[in-house]
Amino acid sequence: MNFQLIEKLESFHDLEPEIEDFRSAVLRGLSAKNKYLPCKFFYDLRGSHLFDQICELDEYYVTRTEVGLLKENLAEITECLGPHCHLIEFGSGSSSKVRILLDEMEKPVGYTGIDISRDHLISSCAELSNLYPNLGVRAVCGDYSEALNIPALENSPGRPVAFFPGSSLGNFDETDAVNFLARVATFLSKSGGGLLIGIDLKKDEEILNAAYDDSKGITAAFNLNLLVRANEEIGAGFDLSAFDHRAFYNSRLGRIEMHLVSTKPQSVEIDDVTFSFIPGETIHTENSYKYSLKEFSSMCAKAGLQSTKVWRDSKDLFSVHYIENSKPGA
Repeated sequence: MNFQLIEKLESFHDLEPEIEDFRSAVLRGLSAKNKYLPCKFFYDLRGSHLFDQICELDEYYVTRTEVGLLKENLAEITECLGPHCHLIEFGSGSSSKVRILLDEMEKPVGYTGIDISRDHLISSCAELSNLYPNLGVRAVCGDYSEALNIPALENSPGRPVAFFPGSSLGNFDETDAVNFLARVATFLSKSGGGLLIGIDLKKDEEILNAAYDDSKGITAAFNLNLLVRANEEIGAGFDLSAFDHRAFYNSRLGRIEMHLVSTKPQSVEIDDVTFSFIPGETIHTENSYKYSLKEFSSMCAKAGLQSTKVWRDSKDLFSVHYIENSKPGA
């Protein structure tokens, strides 16, 4: 832990989130009837670098469209956020998008980044503190998907507004997504704040499929990197040439699915446990749900929230919503 960087922050709260062991997750996932690996393990150093490349691809519209929406509608968005706002970012990552907001917001009084990756969180928040020396920057190492009891916000000045960009809600299934939004609603009911969130929209399947299976093969390398990690970190011995990347839109479930497909009969041994594959058998690695505006509005209503303002691009690829509690003061 870098204590010099922590000293640059107004406060650092370590909730010591339980982080699932990679070895245990691989053994559990490959032992399931339908094999899977959790998508949260995509983002090691190499995986994060590959994802940065994905965000620059012509086919991958998500990042540039959301950034475009934030920049094009900045005046309206910051009006919704209001003056003297305390911005709370779920899954803060590199905190690059939040800078677009901070540069335009009227007298923001604070920023709190919440992320499970301790070192990366401290580094990105310290960088924000350097860039915005008059802003009280706080960091909370925790899992925002589990609970929203945020000690950094106790007795904090300003009206809290949560920021959840990147359509990360799409990685939850609908039940978990509604439950998460309901926890946000409970939090907002106590604070009178709001939520600014990015939501990927349903669209032509060709656009969706291309976004997750690009012509340069970078998304394929990103997906296969899970097996690279397994080989390097737990001695799995996967034959990378014997697995193909497959990504497709499942219209019945309204989601992109990513899989690693075995191209031949094979077996892999991990900790004296042998996992066998038949040709065509897959390891399911990610779901990314897409919503219509009506579907997302319905989810918000179930959670006790209402979308008060929506911004969409001209091609209806992506949306940014400003949301408030439907029962203020409840």
